[in-house]
Amino acid sequence: MSSRRDLAMAAKAWPFEEARRILQRLNRDEAAGKTKPHVLFETGYGPSGLPHIGTFGEVARTSWVRRAFAELSDKPTRLIAFSDDMDGMRKVPPNIPDQERMHEFLGQPLTKVPDPFGTHDSFGAHNNARLRSFLDSFGFEYEFLSSTECYRSGRFDKTLLTILAGYDRVMEIMLPTLGEERQQTYSPFLPICVRTGQVLQVPVIARDSEKGTITYRDEDGFTAEVPVTGGHCKLQWKVDWAMRWIALDVDYEMSGKDLISSVEQSTKICRALGVAPPETLSYEHFLDDKGQRISKTKGNGIAVEQWLTYAAPESLALFMYQKPKTAKRLFFDIIPKEVDDYVTHLDKYQTQSEAERFENPVWHINGGNVSQEPWPVSFALLLNLVSASAASTPEILWGFIHTYAPQANPKDNPALARLVGYAIRYYEDFVKPKKKYRAASEKERAALDDLARELDKFAGPPTGEAVQTLVYEIGKRHNFEPLRDWFKALYEVLFGQDQGPRFGSFAALYGIENTATLIRAGLAGKFIT
Repeated sequence: MSSRRDLAMAAKAWPFEEARRILQRLNRDEAAGKTKPHVLFETGYGPSGLPHIGTFGEVARTSWVRRAFAELSDKPTRLIAFSDDMDGMRKVPPNIPDQERMHEFLGQPLTKVPDPFGTHDSFGAHNNARLRSFLDSFGFEYEFLSSTECYRSGRFDKTLLTILAGYDRVMEIMLPTLGEERQQTYSPFLPICVRTGQVLQVPVIARDSEKGTITYRDEDGFTAEVPVTGGHCKLQWKVDWAMRWIALDVDYEMSGKDLISSVEQSTKICRALGVAPPETLSYEHFLDDKGQRISKTKGNGIAVEQWLTYAAPESLALFMYQKPKTAKRLFFDIIPKEVDDYVTHLDKYQTQSEAERFENPVWHINGGNVSQEPWPVSFALLLNLVSASAASTPEILWGFIHTYAPQANPKDNPALARLVGYAIRYYEDFVKPKKKYRAASEKERAALDDLARELDKFAGPPTGEAVQTLVYEIGKRHNFEPLRDWFKALYEVLFGQDQGPRFGSFAALYGIENTATLIRAGLAGKFIT
């Protein structure tokens, strides 16, 4: 019989595939005589803005790989959430107060820019606090690191001196990636101006590896010699990333597809300095409903708090989990499907073997601590139930649910209780405004009337399967070809939409008598306005 570790080693889920790459790296290091007390995962954050849905996705995905690795090895792991808060403020974010005054601090390290919200010592500290609060709200296990603290404390000094000594090799890698004009002024080191405190992008006119200094000239012709250590300089982005990988001894980091070039250059820099780069994964970006890449600037995406208004975090996690290397559309219409897909995976999990559970997204999303709570109804069914019953309160919906599933109740089914609330909000905001009822055609009227009469005399257990079989028979009896046209008519006439969950399941939940009444109301045109 295979052990749990053997099953994990054979698992095909993408977090396990990534974890095996890390394990191979660990084995190579140990074979070469390099031992370390832990495996280090890193995820990065630019604190010029607030954490967003991409931040959630990156930390969640990295956590799933870390969790999978724990099934393959007893080696301890750490996850660092790194904030590049020593970066200069390039522009004033449009969504912060005190806009005019903030322009005075352009070019200053974010941890030197005053906090416009007045809650922290700096704008960088404010956004770092928001990041930690954001990550803590989802229960992520991580350690926070500040770029400013690492530079100023001397933690990066040794690697900064290594880069200064390998200056020419770094330049050989970076210069071919730059335009001709930028090549003339480029330096891996960005000195912190001794006069203004700004992060400068200026030519380096001299360097001294023995002293550990560079000499720069600013736009006014002013020259100064500064140490590259102790927070007197920071590095250009791609060189900074490589330096961080080396200094922290990072084993794994994932990033968006837009950073593929940065990954490539940072990897080359590591190797040029004689250090193996970490294992990396480039994930695809999200698209809006029109297929355009989601952008914070455009505001064409969904914020985390918006998603969580209409669905539980697990559904958002499922969206992030599936196919990270494939571009996916992220807009409000996908929320019901993600919720119901999560419930489907949850239902399957209860009867799966250990090997099958490793392939199930809910194992990764919940860290193996998967809820046993049953979900007798889907989100899509609840949305149609809200529509048909004009339910505006959870109590009304629970009346139908209790008849359909007598054991279900808000106390013992808290996840379902939350789903009921989500369904009411989602229906009011997204389904109701888009409803467009129509009158039935002559053929459809005959079939609907036939269905109502059959429901009046329905005998036997009112299960979803029994009603669905009856609906199929009515469609065939009235020569609907294909049958999907019959189901489309049901939803357009009775619900004002062209699709929905299985009609039989809806009727069993709503009640046979209520469904017959609903059909007759639709035939009478009562829903058309």
